[in-house]
Order: sequence, then C-alpha cells, then structure tokens
Amino acid sequence: MIDLAIADDVATVVLNAPAKLNALDEQALLELAAAYDDAEASGVRALVLRGEGRAFCAGRDISGVDPRDDDVIGFLSGLVTPLLQRMSRFPAPTFAVAHGACLGVGLGLLIATDVVYVAESAKIGSPFAALGATLDSGGHAFFLDRLGAHKTLDLIYTGRLMSGTEAVEAGLFSRVLPDDQVVQATVDAASAASRGATAAFLASKQLISRIRDERLSLWDSVAIENAAQAALCDTSDYREGFAAFQEKRRPEFRGR
Repeated sequence: MIDLAIADDVATVVLNAPAKLNALDEQALLELAAAYDDAEASGVRALVLRGEGRAFCAGRDISGVDPRDDDVIGFLSGLVTPLLQRMSRFPAPTFAVAHGACLGVGLGLLIATDVVYVAESAKIGSPFAALGATLDSGGHAFFLDRLGAHKTLDLIYTGRLMSGTEAVEAGLFSRVLPDDQVVQATVDAASAASRGATAAFLASKQLISRIRDERLSLWDSVAIENAAQAALCDTSDYREGFAAFQEKRRPEFRGR
C-alpha cells in the first residue's frame, strides 16, 4: 500500500492503492508513519508524497467500517493525528502532489506537508454532508484560516468540491499546474531543495509553525528570527553561502 524510494537525498513516498483511490485504513496509516521514520533515518534532505492512479487520497477507507462499533477516537486521535504531527515535524522540506480526490484524511496529509503543488483537476473540500459526518484531520482550522467562516461553512454544508485552480487562487496551496506536469514540477522542486541549506530551511519551517500555532506577534517572531539567524552563523552552509557570494560562484551546500 505504501511505497518508499530514496535517491539523491530525496525520499519519495507513494500511496499505492489506486483501485480504492488510495483511501487509508489503520494498517496503511501505520505503514505511512513507518515510511516517514525510514526516510528520516536515511538522512534525506527533502521528501515527496504522492498518490498512484486517479487520486491523491480519498480519505479513510470506510468500506468495511460498521458505524455502530467504529472506534472513531482510536482511529483519529490514536492514528491519524499522531501521523499528521509526525509528518509536519519531518526534519527536511516536504512536498506533496495533489491530484484527483484530496479528501478527509487525504486533505490532512496535504495540510501536514510544507509545500503542495496541485493539479488542475484536483477535488478539495468536505464531502461529509452525505455521510452524516464532519470534516476531520485539521480541515476546520485550515479552511477557516484560509477562507473565513462563511466560505468554510458553505463548503461543509453543500459538500461542494473545489478544483485545484480554485483552491490555489483561494490561498489553500502553493501552485496549480496541468495534470501532466504537476508530478515532475514537484519532484524538481524537492530535488532543488535537497541541494539547499537544510538548516536554514528548517529554521524557517519551525518559525512558521510557531507563528501559526502560538499566534506570535510581529515583534516576537522577529526576535525568534534574529536568534535563528545567529544560530545559523555556526553552520558550514552559512559560511559557504557567504563565501560563494563573495567569490561570485554557485554555493555548494551540504546540509550542515
């Protein structure tokens, strides 16, 4: 179900159950967490997450779920939330390809990724009105922050799905691309990031997370920026970047 390949400092994690639109059950979530663990242990400097087939991820696999005895808390709080938190803390830039259905837990996987490139044909929203369920995996906070209360509740009440173009124009994700270009563009971006100054990227990643989660003020965030910049002075990549600029050449960063 979950494939992992590592090459040239980039990990590629693939949701590989196209017949069920890469919907995730308990075992798949455990496999996905293990793939991130293995990628981190290998020391990669970037990661790409994508889905095989017609969709990125249609959410939870509910084909065999009986709602009368479904352990919702065990599934969401015990499996999904820890996975999303683990993904968001991955110690390198992460990228995802969003195409086809990106719903429920699938949307959560995108929220937990640093940069998301979206195919024009992607379908993003909250289809749970037809199930008598509510949006999960961080969707409420994500949509509210980007769309505001009225548009968020409109999506929830109607079950309407946004196209990739609409989602990017609304500020949900990074970039929209034609379906036949989105995978390569994401791979290229991850490859470029893997050759960058990893410590500097992680400093920005951590700062963005703190501003979001702690609601930091401008000047509090500036103070943290200043401290991060001072800490980077001790890294080899910082010194290489300055040397390359002064010598008018391309820097060769080592991720240290």
